[in-house]
This record gives sequence, structure tokens and C-alpha cells, in this order.
Amino acid sequence: MNNQAFIDGQNLRFSTTKADKAWNVDLKRFRAYLDRKYNVTRAYYFMGYQMQQHAELYRKIQEAGYILIFRQHNEKMNTIKKGNVDTDIVFAIMRKIAEREKFNKVILVSGDGDYYKMVQYLIEKNKFARLLAPNEKRMSSLYKTLEPKYYAFLSRPEVKDKIALKKRGKEKTGSA
Repeated sequence: MNNQAFIDGQNLRFSTTKADKAWNVDLKRFRAYLDRKYNVTRAYYFMGYQMQQHAELYRKIQEAGYILIFRQHNEKMNTIKKGNVDTDIVFAIMRKIAEREKFNKVILVSGDGDYYKMVQYLIEKNKFARLLAPNEKRMSSLYKTLEPKYYAFLSRPEVKDKIALKKRGKEKTGSA
């Protein structure tokens, strides 16, 4: 299998750290989980915009095995830039399909309902494996109309135990 994962980094972080019982994802463990469970050969991690003070985080994300993609912004903008990556993810996936890139299926990591139409299309074309919603309570109700085989929750104990950041004294690996 040659599946590809597309991760909405902001949704992943917000949905886990703002959960009733906040937790962090261990990016190395999560990447290994994606590989083992979903045969992911490439994992694209989308982030809002690049900020120099977060260079260490970006390095850790890449070292954990993700392809890091930032949202493009006009450098002349003086206002705070929004980190919304939804259209970037949709465009990246649809471009792969339009250009007939060889891959089997998409795994989408987000609970954001903005992806719903794309998910429906990918299911129709047999190009969708699973939506991995970081938080069951924050997943859009739109996805609940899909067959349950198309979504899973990272917050479920059996999954969370495999991907959560474990505190090791003062040492930590990269987290989302």
C-alpha cells in the first residue's frame, strides 16, 4: 500500500491540547502509528506560517518523518497572519489526483468540516481510507453521516496510548 496522510497541524494541536483532559501527540510515535496501521508512505504536516522562533519545532516535525508544508503569505503583510490551511490541504490532495500521482488512498488528520465535500468525493473515487479526528467532541457533525469505517478518533484510549507524548523526566520528543 502507498497511502498518504495529510495533517492539519493546527487542528491536531488545538483539538488535543484543548480537550477536556489535555494531551500532546508524540510526533515520532504518531508517524510510526500511521505507518503501521495505515501503510502511510508520506505524511504531509501542514502549518499556518513560518516563524523563526519556532525553528526547533519545525526541525523536530521533519526529524519525526513528516514533510512540512507552510501556508504561503505575502511577505509585505504587517498584520497577524491566519494559519488556516484547509484550502492548501484540499488543493494538494486534488492536485495529486488531477496529475494522476500514484498513491492508493488518503488519510486525513482533522475534525474540521471544511474537508467534508472533498472527503465525499474521495470516497466516491475509492481514494479515501480514513479521517482521523483528534478529538471526538470536536469533530464536525457532517462526518457522522459517513459510514463509521471512514473515521476514527485519536482521543480513544486504545489509540491515544500508542501516540501520546509520555513524560520522560525533563526530556521530551517533538509534540503537536
